[in-house]
This record gives sequence, structure tokens and C-alpha cells, in this order.
Amino acid sequence: MDWILTCKALVLGLVEGLTEFLPVSSTGHLIVVGSLLGFNNEDGKTFDVVIQLGAILAVCWEFRRKIGDVVAGLASKPDARRFTANVVIATLPAIALGLLFGNAIKAALFSPVSVAFALVLGGVIILWAESRQRERRAVAAVTAPGSAGGAAAGAIAEPVARVQSMDELTAADAFKVGCAQCAALIPGMSRSGATIIGGMLFGLDRRVATEFSFFLAIPVIFGATVYELYKGWHALSASSLGLVALGFAAAFVSAFACVRWLLRYVAAHDFTAFAWYRIGFGLVILLIGYSGGLDLGE
Repeated sequence: MDWILTCKALVLGLVEGLTEFLPVSSTGHLIVVGSLLGFNNEDGKTFDVVIQLGAILAVCWEFRRKIGDVVAGLASKPDARRFTANVVIATLPAIALGLLFGNAIKAALFSPVSVAFALVLGGVIILWAESRQRERRAVAAVTAPGSAGGAAAGAIAEPVARVQSMDELTAADAFKVGCAQCAALIPGMSRSGATIIGGMLFGLDRRVATEFSFFLAIPVIFGATVYELYKGWHALSASSLGLVALGFAAAFVSAFACVRWLLRYVAAHDFTAFAWYRIGFGLVILLIGYSGGLDLGE
């Protein structure tokens, strides 16, 4: 057994699982870490695609009761049909743009330097979005009944989040979140970041936006993985199956832990820390790259 390759597979699996559902871009991290490890050839790209399934299965397992209820209720429950329709509606924009421009995006933007700039830009967007959320909360607090401002003006405070549960999502809400998800076609922008922050800006509660992002990951990433495997299955060999299995398992375990942690985290925190992490990580990539320590792939 090649222990160096084994360690690389383990590291990449952990990176995939820990970053897939955080607003920090798993694709961007895999591109950068793969470059640092010298594991960014065609075999490495196919490996990255396959281990995503491990992360998706972790979500399926965490939400197995919800998924089971939806599947069982498709024939008889309007809520189950509406939820399924919302997931489909939110998935279509990214699929359409991915099929049209996916190859061009890969050719032009799948490099550490592009990832670095996208990480920084995404971090700035998250800071702006969280600042906007704080302003909305402040306005709601001032105009709420019982506050000085509210008592004087007699105003009724509007809730910070218009959508408080996934059962309240409309088709229009789903389509808006799906359009936001299209930003994730740019490596480094983050699928989860785009859907969660986009959902919050469109009126979804932070936890609702986070959970809906998890469910959107299932068809989007599963479909993308199947498509990439169909195109690149020849890059997998019998000798590499052990490495793939290790990376798959590492992605599953780390993603499962990350999903549970994130659901607890969003109950009491915003995403400002992730924004600063993105900005710092992006700047470090550029610093290392332009100092000659990383092939920026420009």
C-alpha cells in the first residue's frame, strides 16, 4: 500500500466532508488542497467527484426521517408534494446553467487563483448580508410593540424572517434560492453559502435556509457526481478503489459530524466568522501562490 497516497485520500475526504455544507466552498478547498498535495490530475479530479457521494449520504442519513416521510407521502400528502416540487424548482436553474456553461467554467476558473478571488468576494458578500440582517433586526426591535419607538409610533414589528419553516416555502421562494445557487458554479463561491445567504436575503429564517440548502445538495451533487462519473469513469482503476473507499468513508463521517454541528451553530450564531475565514484563506492562497509556494494555475 502506498501510504503517501493513502494519507492524501484521507485528507481530501476529510476536507470534502468538513467543507461541503459550510459556506466556505468545498470545491475551492479541494482544488487548493489537491494542488498542495500534488493530487490534481485527472485521477484526482475524478476522486474528488466520487467522494462527494459520501458527504451526500451523510445528509440523507441525518434527515432520513424527513426524506422517508416525503417519499411515503407523495401520493397522499400535499405538503410532501409541495416540498418535492420546491426542491425540483430550486434545482433546475443550476442544472440548466451547468449544462450550458459547465465545461467553460471548468476550463477558465478551476485554478487556485480563481478560487482565492471567489473566496474573498464571497466573504465580502456574507459580511454585507449579515450587516443587512442586523439592520433589519434593529429596525424590528425599535418598531416592536412595547419598545420606545414602537409605543410612540404604534407600529407593529414585522418578523425578521418571512418564512419560518420549510412548509411555508412557496414555489417563488424555491426558484429564488435556486437562482442564488447558480453562483456556486464558480469554484470558491460555495453552494451552501449561496443558498443559505441567498435564502436569508429572500426572507427565509436562518435555520430554514440552512436545512433547505442541505436538501438541495442531494439532487444537485448526486446528479453532478453521476454525470462526472459517466464522463470520467475510465480514470478509475481497480488499484484506486481502496483510495476511493477511504476518501468516501472519511467524507461521510466528517460531513455527518459537520451537519449536526452546523444545525446547532446557526441556532445562536451568524456566518460572520465564516466570512472572515474565507477572506483570510483567500488572501493566504494568493500570498503563497505569488511567493512561489503554490501553482496558481493562471
